[in-house]
Amino acid sequence: MVSYLKIHPSTVGRESSAGGITEKVPDSSAAPTPPPATTRRRGAELNQAIYRAALEELAASSFEELSFEKIAPKAGTGKSVLYRRWGTTAELVLDALKDYDAGLGRPLVPDTGTLRGDLLVLLTTFARVLDEPRGRALRPLLTQRPRLPELFTHVMSEVILPHQAVLLDCMHRAVDRGEAAPERATARTAAIGPRLIVAESLDRGTVPDAEVEAIVDDVLLPLLRP
Repeated sequence: MVSYLKIHPSTVGRESSAGGITEKVPDSSAAPTPPPATTRRRGAELNQAIYRAALEELAASSFEELSFEKIAPKAGTGKSVLYRRWGTTAELVLDALKDYDAGLGRPLVPDTGTLRGDLLVLLTTFARVLDEPRGRALRPLLTQRPRLPELFTHVMSEVILPHQAVLLDCMHRAVDRGEAAPERATARTAAIGPRLIVAESLDRGTVPDAEVEAIVDDVLLPLLRP
């Protein structure tokens, strides 16, 4: 009996017969399929990747261990890109923390209609952010005042104080509604809430919502009431 082999385009035109059965043999010399081309990040997408990589790396280690060599592969770029844009890791971290998406940015001003509601929204959001990589990256920087006073000053003025300014704005609106005494709605008072949240975060890691409520109800509201 004659056996005929119908050659498929993806096979070589040779036969392998065993026990009278004819089978097709794949072409072992065929070129492998090339891997898909990767697209390099550019512009805003690259910036976000770098910012997030820097904050994640800082949150997982320490400021002393932070380097462009560690950040670059995590961001999917070359370290030369980072060296061209930032002179130091401190400059990069500060830009990352100020960013609206990757970092802390400036929070939106809540308008719940009550001072208590506004304070809870702002401080609960702040506490939850501190438990994320971007917030955990802030913790070591707040302890760097003796070693890096210039960086500490920039973090306070460009990251922390904008949050306090939003709190102060909420207090001023509470004064207009008769919920707060005007002489007590000050920058010093606005700093109390964030400082207590940061202290709890450094001490406990995670600040539960119940602790935020206690700060608002037991500390801030009694202090601000007319």
